[in-house]
Amino acid sequence: MQSIKLLIVTVIQLYIYVIIAQVIVSWLIGFNVVNLSNQFVRAIAETLYRLTEPIYRPIRNVLPSLGAIDISPLVAVLLLMFFQNLLFEYWPR
Repeated sequence: MQSIKLLIVTVIQLYIYVIIAQVIVSWLIGFNVVNLSNQFVRAIAETLYRLTEPIYRPIRNVLPSLGAIDISPLVAVLLLMFFQNLLFEYWPR
């Protein structure tokens, strides 16, 4: 049972890294540091979008609109960290 817990925690941690990478790539695109006309950048951005959008969509439906500020990645990371801490606290040893 311990190995299943470690697998779940590792997957959650990897998903948090994917969210952080998506935020950084979106900032780089937003500040015009990288351009989507580059095929490699477009592939990375599209992959990260497809990986993170399923968790962002329900959060965005609940959160009020803050204009240009999107805090759904922050809420997603906080929820994932909360779930990770619940696993450590309540999973049998």
